[in-house]
Amino acid sequence: MKLALEGLKVIDLSQVLAGPYCTMVLADMGAEVIKIEKYPNGDDTRTMGPFINEESHMYMMVNRNKKGVCINLKTPEGLELFKELIQSVDVLVENYRPGVTKKLGIDYETLKEINPGLIYCSISGYGQTGPYSQKGGYDIMAQGLSGLMHMTGEAGGRPVKVGFAVNDIAAAQTALQSILMAYIYKLRSGEGQYIDVSLVESGLAWTVWEAAAYFGNGELPERTGTAHRVSAPYQGFKTKDDYILIGAGNQKLWEIFATKVVNRLDWLDNPLFATNYSRAQNVKVLEAEIESELIKHPATHWLQRLNENGVPASPIYSYDQTLNDSHILERGMVLSYEHPVAGPMRTLGFPAKFSQTPGQLMKAAPTLGQHNEDILKSLRVPDEHIEHLKAAKVIHSK
Repeated sequence: MKLALEGLKVIDLSQVLAGPYCTMVLADMGAEVIKIEKYPNGDDTRTMGPFINEESHMYMMVNRNKKGVCINLKTPEGLELFKELIQSVDVLVENYRPGVTKKLGIDYETLKEINPGLIYCSISGYGQTGPYSQKGGYDIMAQGLSGLMHMTGEAGGRPVKVGFAVNDIAAAQTALQSILMAYIYKLRSGEGQYIDVSLVESGLAWTVWEAAAYFGNGELPERTGTAHRVSAPYQGFKTKDDYILIGAGNQKLWEIFATKVVNRLDWLDNPLFATNYSRAQNVKVLEAEIESELIKHPATHWLQRLNENGVPASPIYSYDQTLNDSHILERGMVLSYEHPVAGPMRTLGFPAKFSQTPGQLMKAAPTLGQHNEDILKSLRVPDEHIEHLKAAKVIHSK
């Protein structure tokens, strides 16, 4: 089967989540990704559990379909090997703090002299320039600075972190789309370029509706729990036994919900609920009224009635419920494969379904330095010199 990015060659110098997620998607779509891990212990996620036979689930989850080498870039011989590799690649992804790559001699200005067509993507907390560029920046700091935590949580409560590393994934997606745009430009012009991606700006760029409210009338997005700022009812509600989500966010759906789902025709005559705007302005009153009805029956009863009448609704799943839901499984979002050390494994599937070039799970994440010899032999390094590199602690040796 064809893969969309066959022929694209990528060096992955990144670690942990944002960069590895980006390069994983490139690899899933057919790019040849060589992950170069720092010497001697590799990607930091190799130390993060849970573990199976000393292999980290965290590492394996975002490094499938890649080749893996472990080279000591702080040695002259290791740096020379790296520069030989860089001659034939299209893309490099790294997430060092600004300035570190220059000290190592692997910065864009140095490497573009070796490979003028190189697309070099740096991912960092705050970007390569600006007053915060030298600060360490993890996902949680990016959620704070981008305003996300201030608008997440219950009204009047403490700021709440989003349940997963959303700014890391936002940066990964920003890097991914930027690399593909730069690659299209390279195919047309032959020219590479430098791409500077930050966790803060990637998350901030997703707040487009909140920016519209602020730039439009100075409105600040505040914590509203599950409620929407301008649509109602559009939130989580308590039933007799569980919470469910209801999205009757336009007038037609509101009227169907009031009349056919809960049989409360009087709500249509209540001036507080007359329009979407008025319902949003009186969301706490609306919430109390709706829950006074929903509390009479369990969640399954209401979800059935909502679905039968075409009102968007959903359960609020725990993660295990999500991964065992029939729709999720039928859509191929849970895949199984065999890891050479960890054994039978499961991983997440591909969210985009391509008719001609679907993503494929071709190989497990590499063990530390698994492809050292294969990659060096592709550079025509003699066997005796490979043994010398191992003894000199230039490459990882098992």
